[in-house]
Amino acid sequence: MPEAEHKEPKAGPILLTGGTGRLGTALRGLMPGLIAPGREELDITDLCSVERALMRYQPQVVVHAAAYTNVARAETKKALCWRVNVEGTRNLVRAALKCNLHFVHISTDYVFWGDRGGYREDDPVGPVRNYYALSKLAAEEVVRVLPRHLVIRTSFRPSPWPYPVAYTDLYTSQDYLEVIAPQIALALQNLARIPYHTLHIATERKSVYELAKRTRPDVRPASKQEAGVSLPEDISLSLERCGEQRRMLKSAPTDCHA
Repeated sequence: MPEAEHKEPKAGPILLTGGTGRLGTALRGLMPGLIAPGREELDITDLCSVERALMRYQPQVVVHAAAYTNVARAETKKALCWRVNVEGTRNLVRAALKCNLHFVHISTDYVFWGDRGGYREDDPVGPVRNYYALSKLAAEEVVRVLPRHLVIRTSFRPSPWPYPVAYTDLYTSQDYLEVIAPQIALALQNLARIPYHTLHIATERKSVYELAKRTRPDVRPASKQEAGVSLPEDISLSLERCGEQRRMLKSAPTDCHA
């Protein structure tokens, strides 16, 4: 059953955080009308900066893609990871509570423990494997105080595979950015037609090594035990809701043309 029914949002500006990151850059290419202030204008760790940006641009939708994403380094940079992922999200939510806007939060599959895979949107989250996962799970819960929100759980990699090794014992539904970003853009262009508060955007289950081999044939197999940080065994996501929404959205006109 649908989690929620959303009122039709008015066509209007979409403000993107993290516009210079990998996903933000890809989304700006797919949706040229996105407003993506730089950090000097929108610093999510500064509430006053966030409030000024929302007041200036009056967005109808905020897409929160800014995040601290270095999983291994987060173990030693916990304060920075928390400040960006949790306090930054909290600042955006505090400002958004004063506006009637639709808030889209880009989250991660790591909010699950990751021992069985096939996780559905309504499966219980946690416990978490590492500090990055903890920060993203906390951020999700902050976002859920907003009446109009969508949490998109996803995972992506740049292409070609950027590392000399890839793990054979970690299973995932992540894919390359050029596969995932258009699916996220499609969701953003059709927010009013998504009757949920949580949506997984991913592809089929495979090992990280299998994914890496698609774009880097010389990648060497490795074990996640070599990562230096606790990682899941199988963090793959259920594609049932994702597939239904993708089929429906592709057959419908878009709500906004950012």
